[in-house]
Amino acid sequence: MNLKKIWGEVSVRDWRRPSVIALLLANLGPVFGVLIFHWEVFPIMFLFWSENVIIGFINVLKMLWAAPGNPGGGAAKAFMVPFFCVHYGMFTLVHGVFIFALFGRGLGSDLGFPNLQTLGRIVEEQQLGWAILGLAVSHGISFATNYLGNGEYRRASLPVLMGQPYGRILVLHVAIIGGGFLMVALHSPVLGLLLLVALKTAFDLRGHLLERKKFSRQNESEILEFKQPSREE
Repeated sequence: MNLKKIWGEVSVRDWRRPSVIALLLANLGPVFGVLIFHWEVFPIMFLFWSENVIIGFINVLKMLWAAPGNPGGGAAKAFMVPFFCVHYGMFTLVHGVFIFALFGRGLGSDLGFPNLQTLGRIVEEQQLGWAILGLAVSHGISFATNYLGNGEYRRASLPVLMGQPYGRILVLHVAIIGGGFLMVALHSPVLGLLLLVALKTAFDLRGHLLERKKFSRQNESEILEFKQPSREE
């Protein structure tokens, strides 16, 4: 991916979006973690994995708010929301086990299978709470300002929302895991981290702006359809 091209495609108006500002600030969290708390590879991988959980939770909210007033929407949500929770939950669990197996070996043999107690212990010991909160706030701002504030929920489709997180996460975390191995190979967390943060932020920013453009195109299509005179006229 051409990082220079991605940054160049961001307009001045995009840089002023509250959701873009929050996204950039949240993605700077790992930099402070390495410089202040001396994070190595696993805390950073764990932080980015925890973002999966946040994304899934926000997506459930999007599904619940999507297309209000749509006939049959309530019945569809009653089936699709629980199905998404189970399917996405399994996907996230397997990904978490993968992260633990690859990068969590240095935390001791008593780490065990990732459960709520283990996760809480890691967050506390690695001082990750503030960074996770920053990611949650960033996604929450986007949900509030774009999805709700700009009316994207009126044009949202349940089937599209069902699959939306997977493509982003698969591409993003291939890059993240590759960056994690790069950090190990370079034996320089700071250098590897800077490359990883730049790559992840570029992926995040590209995905965020593409999603905004998609909803914008849908809105323009609706306006044109509304303005177009019917054949009977």
